[in-house]
Amino acid sequence: MEEHEQILVLDFGSQYSQLIARRIRECHVYSQVLPYSTSPEKLRALKPRGIILSGGPCSVYEPGAPAVDPALWELGVPMLGICYGMQLMMHSLGGNVGPGAAREYGRAEVRVTDPACPLFRGIPEASVMWMSHGDKVTATPAGTRTVAVTDNTEYAAVEIEGRRLYGIQFHPEVVHSDYGTPLIRNFCLDICGCRGDWSMASFIETQTAAIRETVGDRHVILGLSGGVDSSVAAALIHKAIGRQLTCIFVDNGLLRKNEAARVRQLFADNFKMDLCFVDASERFLTKLKGVSEPETKRKIIGHEFVEVFADAARSIPNVTFLAQGTTYPDVIESVPINGNPSAMIKSHHNVGGLPKDLQFELLEPLSRLFKDEVREVGRLLGLPEDVVMRQPFPGPGLGVRHLGAVAKETLDLLRDADEIFVDEIKAAGYYYKVWQAFTVFLPVRSVGVMGDQRTYEYTVALRTVQSSDGMTADWVNLPDDLLRRISSRIVNEVRGINRVVYDITSKPPGTIEWE
Repeated sequence: MEEHEQILVLDFGSQYSQLIARRIRECHVYSQVLPYSTSPEKLRALKPRGIILSGGPCSVYEPGAPAVDPALWELGVPMLGICYGMQLMMHSLGGNVGPGAAREYGRAEVRVTDPACPLFRGIPEASVMWMSHGDKVTATPAGTRTVAVTDNTEYAAVEIEGRRLYGIQFHPEVVHSDYGTPLIRNFCLDICGCRGDWSMASFIETQTAAIRETVGDRHVILGLSGGVDSSVAAALIHKAIGRQLTCIFVDNGLLRKNEAARVRQLFADNFKMDLCFVDASERFLTKLKGVSEPETKRKIIGHEFVEVFADAARSIPNVTFLAQGTTYPDVIESVPINGNPSAMIKSHHNVGGLPKDLQFELLEPLSRLFKDEVREVGRLLGLPEDVVMRQPFPGPGLGVRHLGAVAKETLDLLRDADEIFVDEIKAAGYYYKVWQAFTVFLPVRSVGVMGDQRTYEYTVALRTVQSSDGMTADWVNLPDDLLRRISSRIVNEVRGINRVVYDITSKPPGTIEWE
């Protein structure tokens, strides 16, 4: 299988390392993030067209600061050091780095002093870039020329002549840098000579060929949840091997309204996939009866899912592979911010803890992709927009959006209320603009009045948050008239609910989900 040309990003603990890779991919060049400790031999074997050294929180002159094998500089490929990466390059090759007279954080005007430098081709002589540093280069190695400055930094951008080594003190990868993306594009296309042919269409072509080669005549199973990642993985694998894929869908009784029917209609009817549908709702609800402690609920749901999935998997012959919708941020290698050279790798497995008689090889066809790229692959494969743009949904389902012990009757109230909420914010154009919007059932009854009668019914809370990664989140101030319409519909249409409240808690101190 033909490999796409690539730019490697060496991670020195920067919070922006993944963002650098994303910006490179926006230039239609494939990129992956590796720990800074990756050996020059491994880097050479990957045949990169160029290497970018990320920023990081350390000072290069501190004992134990992240460093690289000196052979890195002899690989003969273009390199761009960003912030710490630039300082390390200068320090390693004979320059000096020290604390700046003044720290430089936020927007700064970068003035190009040598417009002939290919990094700055097409970029104005003066532009705003984002700074985030306390140290700076105080002397450069022999053969280095300065190509840009700021009021506080005499070496804002440098080039080591004849070696295609570049360093910049600012961060072009963040949106606050006005011409950051053009600078990265200049590095990738002009300096590294990349063709810029990485696209999701080319990814689908190469990945389907790789899946066929890996699987051969064997069989693959996939736990289908109806979420974005598993849906796109299913569509991609099915395109590659057709009936050699069986998707297992488990109805645990904690799904959104009509979720099981939607999944059946889309994947079994429209895509003609082999779908093993397991209705285990009664089994789950029986196990959860009377259980109100959140962590206990989660453990029961997780344990039962594995048991049900394993039973279904045993019924499918000749299975060698377990496919999962693992994405690149799930597996990306990163460096602790203290500079410890041991790399940390996040693990992400949707179906863990399977019995010993069900030990499969993992097939993770999306593990090279960021979320926005996964969505684009889904579109190209013909998945509908409401699947491609679906918001995150917790693994335990409504089990963590129903406070207290769950029961079918109250889960149905939650499902009905949630469907109204989602329908209304979709109609108002908010659904695809926010991170998550959902309804929480509260096992709290209060007095209400409907017509001439008093009621004593349940309460639901509406939750809408905006976030970039789920680590922090802020509540969304939906318009009053929209909230009024949602509340009116829920109270009037869902018998059993007479009160609607709106959650205005950010994360932290709260969490996105209530349990």
